[in-house]
Amino acid sequence: MLHSTFRTFQDALFSPNPLVRRLVLAGLLASGLLQITLFIGVAGPLMALVAAAAIIGGMLILNDTHWGFVALCGVVFLIPFATLPFSIGFKPTFLDVALGALFFVWLFKLIIGQQEEFIASPIGLLVVLFLLLALFSFALGLTHSPASTFLLRRFLEILIGISLFFVIVNTVRSEEEAIWVTRWVIVAGWGAAAIAVLFYVLPQEFTVGILDRMARFDYPGGFGALRFIEDDPAGTMRAIGTAVDPNVLGGMMILVAALLLPQLVSNQPIFPRWLTFAMLATAALALYLTYSRSALLGLASAVALLAVLKYRRLIPLSIAAGLLLLLLPITQEYMARLLEGFVGQDLATQMRFGEYKDALILIERYPLFGVGFTGTPDMDIYLGVSMLYLIIAENMGVIGLAMFVAVMVGFFVMALRAWRGGLNVRLEALLLGYTGAILGALVSGVFDHYWFNMTYPHMTALFWLYVGMATAVLLIAASQKAPDAR
Repeated sequence: MLHSTFRTFQDALFSPNPLVRRLVLAGLLASGLLQITLFIGVAGPLMALVAAAAIIGGMLILNDTHWGFVALCGVVFLIPFATLPFSIGFKPTFLDVALGALFFVWLFKLIIGQQEEFIASPIGLLVVLFLLLALFSFALGLTHSPASTFLLRRFLEILIGISLFFVIVNTVRSEEEAIWVTRWVIVAGWGAAAIAVLFYVLPQEFTVGILDRMARFDYPGGFGALRFIEDDPAGTMRAIGTAVDPNVLGGMMILVAALLLPQLVSNQPIFPRWLTFAMLATAALALYLTYSRSALLGLASAVALLAVLKYRRLIPLSIAAGLLLLLLPITQEYMARLLEGFVGQDLATQMRFGEYKDALILIERYPLFGVGFTGTPDMDIYLGVSMLYLIIAENMGVIGLAMFVAVMVGFFVMALRAWRGGLNVRLEALLLGYTGAILGALVSGVFDHYWFNMTYPHMTALFWLYVGMATAVLLIAASQKAPDAR
């Protein structure tokens, strides 16, 4: 009886008749709204609003998997650390819900035949091997450092974030879908940039007040949440937005700005050019206000790639931006900090050098598969370093690092071949934007670790979302040339 009822509901929910689908979704939505009305009296309007957002988001994802990407981008860019106001043994985060819903719906559709055949992509096998190595290193690390519930959940978020690559490749299958998802990625990123700038220009008391209100969702509040250069409250404040960490916000802005740059000069932009410029200016300003040197270098590398490959008009814009940084009185502190980093004079850079030395000691002791993700076997060394590549080597050994490098090399080779083979104007702008963003992330990773770190699983998800979107775009381009290629 239960099985037949579920089967009937399933057939109606995924009916080829759009009217039937809409009626089922409307019924589910009405039921959810009724429950929310009752919930208001019990938990209050704020909790009810959260529940409403969850129900509406769930319905949208059930109807169209692409809405899952919208929800994921909204969470990653705007509320990456927010938790739900209840516990199920642990407090689930909005990231848990977004990733879980997206994967559940995709796998469900795949199982019942609503999803077309599985597409591995040219680098899919390398990504699978990287995932398997991560699992092996994690299991190996449990022999000397048991995992807490918190660490286990964060590791699963990392794995799901990487696996997001396959969801995107298998669901974004047309030029229109790629443009649609990209628009939402940019809009969510622009929202994060606007919030960061707003928090920066508001009086500190207002910013702290807003963060305090977010404390209900386990966001850090109080004046301690604000960040300053050299951690000196008397010094220059650094933009954080809702990203908590200014360097993490800077990494986000690399991805947003790099994706917008081709749209600014493309003959067929996906947004009106004035809006593209406004969004790019906001993202660039937010990045600047983080005072993150790694983010600045990452964005510079993305601009260089785009200018060399295609968009020569970016060169004068880059020169103008560089001159402004060099000559404007207001930017002199920024340039001084950048120079100090290059010559290793400031405290932050010196601390990084110490971390690099300790990380190399750990890697030398456990070279093949690393020490896992939960801790180190030896009391005299610690796990953690401000560099993407060294932290991968710490966690997964040189074999894991080699596999990550192989994935990235494979990706850039694949992207370059697709670009040389020719794409239409819109797909070319998308592919180069995503590729430039990924290069920027990898360059920033020389000086930071948030792209593969248990503390920032949302950044791992964001990075692989970009890799997945770039791969989806080049597969779409291939299918346009040869309909049977996919």
